[in-house]
Amino acid sequence: MYAPPEPNEEEDNDEQGVVFTDVEELLGTTEGQFSLPPHFRCASHTLNLISCNNIDKWLSSNSDSKCVYRSAMAKCAALWTKESRSTLASEIVDEICGKKMIVPTSTRWNSFHDALSHISDIPAQDLNTLCTRLDIRAPTEREHLFLKEYCSVLKPLTDTGTPKWTIEDDSKPTGCNCTAIKTRFALVLESSEALLAVLTLPKCKVRWIGGAERRGVTRALLIAECRTLPRDEEPTENKNREVAAHSSANENYFFSFDEEEEDAMSISADSEVLEYMRSGSELEVLNRFPRVKAVSMKYNTATPSSAPVERLFSLGGIVLTPRRNRLSDKRFERLLLMRYNRTFCTDVE
Repeated sequence: MYAPPEPNEEEDNDEQGVVFTDVEELLGTTEGQFSLPPHFRCASHTLNLISCNNIDKWLSSNSDSKCVYRSAMAKCAALWTKESRSTLASEIVDEICGKKMIVPTSTRWNSFHDALSHISDIPAQDLNTLCTRLDIRAPTEREHLFLKEYCSVLKPLTDTGTPKWTIEDDSKPTGCNCTAIKTRFALVLESSEALLAVLTLPKCKVRWIGGAERRGVTRALLIAECRTLPRDEEPTENKNREVAAHSSANENYFFSFDEEEEDAMSISADSEVLEYMRSGSELEVLNRFPRVKAVSMKYNTATPSSAPVERLFSLGGIVLTPRRNRLSDKRFERLLLMRYNRTFCTDVE
């Protein structure tokens, strides 16, 4: 007969002794000990939503582009399926095009754009010959032109730079992209922290801002942030430079007051920001401007995209295979970092 186990008093005492702590409440009530940066959506995933969902809704809702869009995508999908499932079809593609097809993946928008660009770059005559030999329907001339326009409109989203669209008409794909970017990135565009992060990047600065008035406002924002830099957190090089200038200019420093020091600090912050705006676009330029560098390190620490972290997790599955299940934590970490940073370790023998 089955007899239930007798309750263990020690286990009951352990369960009663567990105390659950609300981390959100702890971080909200504790001052000065814990601080979390504000939450922002992943920039890569947001651009992926714009390039896929918003564009798909716009093309599907427009009667002029709905038919050609769906038929062109269906024929491209048939071409990718045929080439990926048959070695004979892959050899035919290599024979006619001189290179293999790029099959898109569902997790990367760039791969879908690159795959469409690969098909649109094939001459219409060669594409018709390829589809005839593979026994699939070939894209028409209108569909081929549509693919070229589709890739040219959405190419800025695949580049690392800022999308450069100037058309604001919602009846055109570029206007749809601009509207979607303004909507999905509204919190980021209105955030002063994000604005300071961009201003302290030498490649960006105020080049992307239109209008002299808006540029002046953003410069004033950076100057105000540099002025609020605590004296004890100010870089040592900047302190030594100011002390040397102050001692050389005022031999009798007995009558120097705090207000004069604050004014001197503000003036030096203004001149440093203005000189930084006239400097080059290399990242090493920040070493010449200690205050701007401190602001840049403060606001550019957070990663704007979770894509690098996801790639790191994917590499973890490649390194830790079933046949290597006895790797220690330290060895696994070293192998993973070596695999991820292999492009930076070319000089290591």
